[in-house]
Formats: sequence, C-alpha cells, structure tokens
Amino acid sequence: MNTRHFRALPAFCFFWLACSSPVITEKAPMKEVRSELDKLVPVILTHDISHLPPGETETLRLLVNASRYADEIFVRQVCEENPALLERLEKLKGPERVYLDFFKVMYGPWNRLVEDTPMIGSRPKPPGAGYYPPDMTREEFLGWIQDHPADAADFESNFTVIRRTDQGLTAVPYSAYYHDLLEPMAALLREAADRTPDPSLRTYLNSRAEAFFSDDYYQSDMDWMDLSGDIEVVIGPYEVYEDNLFGYKAAFESFVCVVDHGESEKQRKIANYLDALERALPIADEHKNFDRGAESPTKVVHLLFSAGDTRAGVQTTAFNLPNDERVREAKGSKKVMLKNVMHAKYDNCWIPIVNRILSEKDLARVSFDAYFNHVLMHEFSHGLGPGTIRVNGIETTVNRELKELYATIEEAKADVLGVFTAQLLIDWGVFPKALEETLYASNLGGMFRSIRFGVDAAHGGGVAIQLNYYLDEGACRVDETGRFTVDDARMKTAVRKLAARLLEIQAAGDYPAARALIEQYRVIRPEVREALDRLEDVPIDIRPVYPFGDE
Repeated sequence: MNTRHFRALPAFCFFWLACSSPVITEKAPMKEVRSELDKLVPVILTHDISHLPPGETETLRLLVNASRYADEIFVRQVCEENPALLERLEKLKGPERVYLDFFKVMYGPWNRLVEDTPMIGSRPKPPGAGYYPPDMTREEFLGWIQDHPADAADFESNFTVIRRTDQGLTAVPYSAYYHDLLEPMAALLREAADRTPDPSLRTYLNSRAEAFFSDDYYQSDMDWMDLSGDIEVVIGPYEVYEDNLFGYKAAFESFVCVVDHGESEKQRKIANYLDALERALPIADEHKNFDRGAESPTKVVHLLFSAGDTRAGVQTTAFNLPNDERVREAKGSKKVMLKNVMHAKYDNCWIPIVNRILSEKDLARVSFDAYFNHVLMHEFSHGLGPGTIRVNGIETTVNRELKELYATIEEAKADVLGVFTAQLLIDWGVFPKALEETLYASNLGGMFRSIRFGVDAAHGGGVAIQLNYYLDEGACRVDETGRFTVDDARMKTAVRKLAARLLEIQAAGDYPAARALIEQYRVIRPEVREALDRLEDVPIDIRPVYPFGDE
C-alpha cells in the first residue's frame, strides 16, 4: 500500500486523536504490536513477465496505480476515521512506526487476527464498519425500512453507504460517495485500455470504468468473464465480509495477475462437470440450481499486486467471482487460483502447522496437490447450490435472507462441498485415484491454519463449524500422542451430512437455523485450543511484498 495516495477526510475524530501532536496515547505496547505482525511472515510475490507482449508491462503499472485508489476506498469503508488516523501515524518516528506498519497490514487500528481487538486506541470496531453510522443499530435500520418500504432496495444494495441526515437515514450511492477516488481510478483504467493490445481486456477496463459512475456492474462483470489474454485483473466492489451488521455492503478490492495458460488448461475440464456436480448435491432436487451459466472458466494465475479488501490481514489464495446472481445465471462464475500465493502459504505456514498437529500416520498423507485441489473445488462450490431462492412465495437471495450470517455459512458450505466434490471427481476418474489417499488428511491439517484466523472471521468460523461437527461424528479424533487423526470412511459420511445441512439452510433462507448451527459449533473446544497453543510460534499467514508495485 502506498500511503501517499491516502487523503485525510473530514471526520469526527476519536478521543484518542483529539490532540494536535503525533503522540497517540492509547495503544498496545510496541512489543505486543510487533508480536502480532510477526505472525505474518514477509514473502516476496513475483513472477516472470518477460514473455508478455511489448507494452503490457506499462499496462500492468497503470492497473497497479488504479488499484491504489481501490485501496484508499477500502480504508474508508473499514472506518471513516481511518484516513485521519493514518495521517497521524505517518508522523511517528523511530520504533513507534510499528503502529504505522500495523495499520497498513490491518487496514485500521483493529487486529484482524484476534477478533478485531483494538491495538491503536480503545474503541471497538463498529460491526457495520464504515458503511453505516457508527451509532446505528440493526433495529433502527430495519425499522426505517419497515416505515419506508420504498427505500428497501437502496438500503439493502451492495453499492450504497447509509448516512444520517436531519430527516433520518439515507442511502448514498458509491458513485457519489467515493466519486473523488473513482474518477482518477476510472481514468487510469481507460488509459490502460488504450494501451493494451488485448481486446478483451480493453472492453472490460472501459466498461468497468463506466460502472464506477452508474453503480451497475452487470455488464463489466459479464465482460470480465470473457478475459482471454495474458493479464487477469479484477477491480471493484465485491465481497461483503467487512459488513458484519447485515452482510450487504461490498468492499473494494483489486487483483493484478498474469495468467499461467498451461496450468489453466489443465483445470478447464472440470467446468464440464458442473451440472453433474449440481445433480449430485445431497439436497432435494427442487433446490438444485441449474440456471447458472455453464461457462465457469477456471484460471491459474500468478499475483503481481493486490489491494483493498483482499490485502487486509489474511491473504486470499483463490477467488470465485462475480457474486451477482444475474451474471452467474448467464455465464456462471470464474475461479481464479493464485498459485504463487498458494505455494507461499503452503511452504511457510501450512507445512509447519501440520507437522505439529497431525498424527504420524496422517502426516505421511498430505500433499500440495490435495491442498491445491481442495481450494480449487472450494471456489467451484461457491457456484453450486442455492443462490436465488423463494421464501414465503417471494423471490430473494440466500445472502439477503441470512444477512450477517451468510458469509460464515457460505464459507463453510464451500469448504465442505470442496471435499465432497473432489471425492466425486475422484470417483468419476477426473482426478487421479491417488488423490483420495491424501485428500482427507490434508483437509484436516489445513483446518488448523484457517481456524487460527479467529472464529469470528467468516473463513475461521466456517472451519470451526466443520472441525467440531467432524469431531462429534467421530470422523476425526485426538490420538494417544495428543495429535489429530482422521478416519477416512467416517469423514466421507460426515462431509455428506454436513453438506446437506448447510445446503438446506441456504435453500430455505433459514436465518434461525443458521444462527443455531453457528452458536453450537463456532467455538474453540479444549482439544482444539491445546493443539492451537502448540502453534504459537508458527506464522499464521504471509505478508506479501510485491516488487512490481510496492515502493
């Protein structure tokens, strides 16, 4: 992140920002802050781009520069006071600049690795981040919609912020609220479009620039699905995980990548099995979704730069976009695997963890291929199962019905179906039979990496649900040495049962059932806590350094 691109904005200052000096009195000890940063091991992420056509290097640089504005928007989305705090942190000298480093990694004063604990200042993070007035309650939001039903679509939109006026609450479109940052970002995208020789990239960049000012991302998402050249880039508002109040508001992010065409070709054949995988889901046929498009391209790429939501705290290994059900029904969704990121995590975090967690028997049954293919099928599984549903005769979406619980349930579903569908592809001869030997042990070991992110995070909470469910089903257990071991046969059964339960909750849009499941299983049990305590000195994740884009 290049802090030269952050602008201080008018904001109500927290009490710990009130004085004019750069001294910030309420903050965690420097040693503690450094300890938290050390949980993220620095890793240089790069890739050889010498094979790109002439001029595409400059295209990439323009895309990186555009991404910096997405970064800045996300900082504001996390908290309206963030730019003012950042400006103050920039003035710190010497060892105290560790607080600036912390802010840059976490995109704010809260520790994303430990349930958003405040490390600079003492104010808790608002559950609605910077999308809603910090003093607004769920009840006030829902009451406003009840009293003003015509406002419901704008209030629940992925692309509005909610603000308070003299007349009450109002929804402000992203295009207006972030216009000062969207304008230069769009200009850079158009400049990159003029420069690139790739017509599919040119079309996407121009339509995405237009979307910034209309808040209608449908056409640019359709164009993104059609990218076919050497550069893979996505920039805009997508994931809703930062909105812990309702799960409605989309965060800005950016990935700038180069395509590995050889590896991508190997993965494309899986898209031919999407209908077969949907038919095989353990849920009643009336809830299966065959309306989504069947194109569903899969790409393996190498990440050159990331920004915004995806760069905050724990790093993304793969993504499945777009989230717009209209696009999914027309063209499916695109699965993008960040192979250099995956290798970095596997080498620096995953292997050290499983060496301390798994039994000797199961430790011999782990592999990068199993890890890679589970992540691949996790991303495919986001496109399987219920999406647009009917509740009480009214058409709606799973996201809208499950609200702030959606992210945790969806991540758990994708993880569980990732294993379930990988086994199906093994049975059908698409994946090699040898993968079955490593699939379940690798998946169990990998859970302990994800659960360290904290159970309040969508991914960590989804993993806690799985791990505790599998323990109750006898699919895994702690052996006499205190290490975890897996029973493959019982695990297959447990995976199918949990998949069915999660899919049924989504198909019904059953908010109470989702809450009950989360309350029962999203916990750290003693045997899991004991195992996690053995990982205190093992990095939780990587902290990327991008030679291509970072200064």
